[in-house]
Amino acid sequence: MNSGLGFVRGYKCVAWLLLFISLFLSANARSEFDNLTQNLLLQYLAEPTLEREQYLTTLQAGTISEQLESVDIIQLSVADFWRQKNVPLSFDKLNSGASIVEKNISLEPEVDDYLWVVNYLRKLIWLSQTQSWPAIEPGGLLRLGDGHQSIKLISQRLWLLGDAIEYAADEVVYKEDLAQSVKRFQARHGLTPDSVIGPKTLFWLNQTPLARGHLLAKSFVEKTAYSSQLSQPYLLINIPAFNMVLVEDNQVVLQSKVIVGKSYRQTPVMQGNISNIVLNPTWTVPRQILRKDVLPLIHKDGHYLAKKKFDVFDYEGHLVEKSAQQWQEAAVGRFPYRVVQRPGTFNSLGRYKFHFKNDLDVYLHDTPNPELYRQSQRALSSGCVRIEKVQLLADWFARYLIIDKRIWNRMQLNYDKTQWFALSATLPVHLVYWRAWVDDEHVAQYRDDIYDVDSVDVVSLIGQHAIFTDKVITQ
Repeated sequence: MNSGLGFVRGYKCVAWLLLFISLFLSANARSEFDNLTQNLLLQYLAEPTLEREQYLTTLQAGTISEQLESVDIIQLSVADFWRQKNVPLSFDKLNSGASIVEKNISLEPEVDDYLWVVNYLRKLIWLSQTQSWPAIEPGGLLRLGDGHQSIKLISQRLWLLGDAIEYAADEVVYKEDLAQSVKRFQARHGLTPDSVIGPKTLFWLNQTPLARGHLLAKSFVEKTAYSSQLSQPYLLINIPAFNMVLVEDNQVVLQSKVIVGKSYRQTPVMQGNISNIVLNPTWTVPRQILRKDVLPLIHKDGHYLAKKKFDVFDYEGHLVEKSAQQWQEAAVGRFPYRVVQRPGTFNSLGRYKFHFKNDLDVYLHDTPNPELYRQSQRALSSGCVRIEKVQLLADWFARYLIIDKRIWNRMQLNYDKTQWFALSATLPVHLVYWRAWVDDEHVAQYRDDIYDVDSVDVVSLIGQHAIFTDKVITQ
């Protein structure tokens, strides 16, 4: 399967190259506006305004005279967009004698994925101009071997989006070649690559090119603006991607799957500084979790506290002991106690807790349930972030930031004693919400809106305006 995937990626690169060449060869005489048009198109898709729409119309359909008269103000508008987001531009360092082309190129953010994102956006606009995009509604699950008229449309759509090598125009049976294409499509949308075409796969198949373009452009702008302000090293957790990266000297030195908060107990977008690592942490159950989750379990089973190795304290810090029946009775109504889980392999925080000060009681930690990382949809926690490669992250801290390495090393075989470790410097941690990007292999990735925060109104606004003439893709 890896060799087949490599072939498809190679095929995608060739396809992109052919698309770029064809667009370049069909460009009109004002090719010096190519870079400016693409930059403005990205900005418009991310944040559509009437002014950007008018500027695009001028660059796409205006006369040479109109374009030359407007280019200075359009360049300033594009520059202001990035400046407001604190994205550095070489445009600000150009001398006054620079050519139009030099100025337009200097307006592009100097990030590795910019050109790939722009090329994807060009293709998506081309799809929006040339392809109808009716909803695919098979009326149930589709599995390998099933027959249905929608198979033809699914095959065509996967081909148009670059996940299939060919389009089986007359095929109505779900065969193996299509199943492999579906798996590739599912993988780059964060879905379980099982080839079963169900509601989540259909949701992404039915996303229009303009909706995809808006999401990719918006996420690129957010990521570029945010990343330009980061000091290194840092940890970054992309919540809807269920992913963490540790970046040092502009290189990803560790990448890990993570588990984030459920839709009704969301992991917040925030930033902080990790100041301590706790080895063998205890877990003091937050009041909300105690009330909603733990007390009903105690009421059902009076032995629950003993089984899960919880200690119960009153608010003066005294240990409280009751019989199983008494705990069942106490779990109904007001519960004037603090519940603390002892350290150990059973502890809900696992082996490590990475502490950073915040008002939301959010932190990073281990888990005693590593099987959860096998799930593709990992919005499973009560708001904190669980890290799959937690030992590797702890090893990095021990190597570079833990002050008392002697005690750290001595306690590695101890699983029962809680120990806080101070750091020689704090490590910035950033929790972000980016739903689309182009990865290091130049493949567009999309993720579900797990917290339902993105509005579709912007896509409707873009779709209402007929600014995407043929000149958008020929500029």
